[in-house]
Amino acid sequence: MQISGELSDNKIIVKKPKDIGRLYNKSHFGKPASGGNLELELIEGLFLLDEEKIKITKGKKELDFEELVSLASKKILHFEIKYLVYKDLRKRGHAIHLIDKDKILTFKQLKNQFFVIAYSERDELNLKKIKSTINSVTKNGSSLWIAIVDEEGDITYYDASMLDIKGNIREHRFPKGRCILLDNRAIVFDKKLAGSLFEKEFFGKPFGPWLQISFVEALYLNKKEVVEILTSDKKKIPKEKVEKIISKKQPDILQRLVVYKNLKKRGLIVKTGFKFGSHFRAYTKSPDKTHAEYLIHVVSSDFKSIWEEISRAVRLAHSVNKEICLAQISKSKIDYVKFGRLRP
Repeated sequence: MQISGELSDNKIIVKKPKDIGRLYNKSHFGKPASGGNLELELIEGLFLLDEEKIKITKGKKELDFEELVSLASKKILHFEIKYLVYKDLRKRGHAIHLIDKDKILTFKQLKNQFFVIAYSERDELNLKKIKSTINSVTKNGSSLWIAIVDEEGDITYYDASMLDIKGNIREHRFPKGRCILLDNRAIVFDKKLAGSLFEKEFFGKPFGPWLQISFVEALYLNKKEVVEILTSDKKKIPKEKVEKIISKKQPDILQRLVVYKNLKKRGLIVKTGFKFGSHFRAYTKSPDKTHAEYLIHVVSSDFKSIWEEISRAVRLAHSVNKEICLAQISKSKIDYVKFGRLRP
């Protein structure tokens, strides 16, 4: 027997106690309204109408699905995106409710176990807003899901979280030495230092009996006073000039260096992530005992992008059994925001 509801002020009112019991008590649709009635959102009514579980009237006229879609599209911002996500999650067995007044969050799960933001694939990714939402949601033990609806109506889900990334690699003391600055790397020709850097903290890559290190490693070791940096004709480059010379070759080097130093301080082995489309790959344990667990991409405090970039990064990271993190630099700290593929 079909449930009956009446459209009133953009809500669907269900009055029969038996219908209310079926919807609210058993399936968690709607919310109690005055007079002992049940009030359904337009999205809830559309879903039930689509499932042929309700008959909706306005006065004496019975409304069909097309008429209700037309009304909902005028009353609900980004209606079709929200409806597709609502329908998908409901059919997966999740009791969720529309959060009508929140400017970012779209749905919440009945017991607040998770919240959902629904986006179109063409919507902007504003990392500052995502990060703020993660913090507000997770402080009460909930998690944040992000649902991306593509142009064909397929939905991809991600979980977004703040990552307190840590490893167990302790910093070592190294003998002092020199390295020669080339066009896009530096070479440590001191065999003892080269061997120690590679064996203890996996700096660089062997270059015959010597060691080639990246510019970010060279700057890091220079600031730690482990290496002096020389020109190719073995003239010492003053510390204050090293950054300027390297920055001309790699304009983003100082931003990457800030994150590199922070990751090293957190006890990780940090290597280039170029082959995986990121700035760094990071190991929590020695690379000869495990693969890199994380791919780290450095972004600015006002970073904005498109969801296609996240889709590509997450897909690649998962294909090589890693997790992708955006390292966002602000004036006072670095936040690591992790995105992972989710199957609700």
